[in-house]
Amino acid sequence: SVNISILIVAVVIFLLVLHHNFLGLSDFLKRELSDSNPVGLQPIDFIPAVPQRLADERNDKEISVVIAASDERLGGAIAAMNSIYFHTRSNVVFYIVTLNDTVDHLRLWLSKTALKNLQYRILDFDPRVLEGKVQVDPQKPDTLKPLTFARFYLPALVPHAEKAIYVDDDVIVQDDILELYNTPLKPGHAAAFSDDCDSTTNKVAVRGAGNQYNYIGFLDYKKETIRKLAMKANTCSFNPGVFVANLTEWKLQNITQQLEKWMALNVAEELYSRTLAGSITTPPLLIVFYKQHSTIDPMWNVRHLGSSAGKRYSPQFVKAAKLLHWNGHFKPWGRTASYAEVWEKWYVPDPTGKFSLIRRHSEAYEAK
Repeated sequence: SVNISILIVAVVIFLLVLHHNFLGLSDFLKRELSDSNPVGLQPIDFIPAVPQRLADERNDKEISVVIAASDERLGGAIAAMNSIYFHTRSNVVFYIVTLNDTVDHLRLWLSKTALKNLQYRILDFDPRVLEGKVQVDPQKPDTLKPLTFARFYLPALVPHAEKAIYVDDDVIVQDDILELYNTPLKPGHAAAFSDDCDSTTNKVAVRGAGNQYNYIGFLDYKKETIRKLAMKANTCSFNPGVFVANLTEWKLQNITQQLEKWMALNVAEELYSRTLAGSITTPPLLIVFYKQHSTIDPMWNVRHLGSSAGKRYSPQFVKAAKLLHWNGHFKPWGRTASYAEVWEKWYVPDPTGKFSLIRRHSEAYEAK
């Protein structure tokens, strides 16, 4: 009986050691699988981890947020995502559209900083899709920014979603993105934008914004093709830097194909106005969504902070804004921009040191 007892004890010890080693091997394999997760030049990579602090409180429904991230403006996209993530408990997944040569830099920036818990997919945008649709100046080939057209291809970028939000990289969100996502769209409307004529932004800043608040500022009404559309020249334009899209309607109405049609026609006929030099993204959207779009709360796109008009905003108004937009020539990470100190609060330093803040502080910041 003694021998049997000793044998039983030996077997138990053996099983315990085996179990311990198995657990160790399991953990090792998990680490290996995690470390070898293919990122970089893959069309899509996915980080599925949900931040623990919000795991029990998050809504299971995914909120898809699409943002373009070019290498020279990567710090802007990082700050925008940081501000969105901080202000929501919703299950936000970022669809970051970029080019091959930016993927590694972007992945490192996200994985080596406080943003490592973000849920995101990196999407590689192929500029060849724009061939024949965008006029490239041979003398200035660098002026073409392919990623500005990423928003035209939303259903391809987020194929499984019924709805998505698109935001430019020069924004900061100061409220829960869920509210913007829940913007009601009228039946038959594929998108909701912030109109220029009647927006809160416009009441403060329209005089400093140039001719960006009606259709004649973007389209050449001397061209017969434009006149045949019978669109009133004084129709209020909208800003496509922030919008909510109903992707089901988008696909039903072939919005992407419509946009590509007008891009190609512009190459052949030069339909865009020369009043706003370089504005080649907005005109096709204005044509396709003429009187066929819903509106978002104007406080969800308080813009012109990147122009002299932004200086007219009071600190109280800027604080109350749900989304701040530095559209215009002056970016908060580069040259002087209004309220750049608000943007800087959400900036996450680049661990590689490639992206550095070269801007001078704005007058409002220096006076503080």
